[in-house]
Amino acid sequence: MQNNNEKPRADLKKRTYLYAINMIKFIDGLDKVEAQAGSTKRDFTNFFSYALKSANESKFWLGLLRDSGKSDKVDNLLQETIELANILGSSILTLKGKNKF
Repeated sequence: MQNNNEKPRADLKKRTYLYAINMIKFIDGLDKVEAQAGSTKRDFTNFFSYALKSANESKFWLGLLRDSGKSDKVDNLLQETIELANILGSSILTLKGKNKF
């Protein structure tokens, strides 16, 4: 049975995730010439680096929960976190020009 606080948290996470996706799509559709206050490549790389740090910390705690036997429902979250961290890491390497295809 879910705690009353869990549903609003899950809804907020889902809403913020979908919001970010919609913002990315919106920004991708903008005319690149009109941008006046855009972030630099360095700012964007830093943002991804902070996100990767958060993902790595989440992997640590989710792995700890799984391995301690405190939660048997963590596997899907841990796998998604690992995949997102890999995407972020790859994106950082691409932004830094270190990811050669």
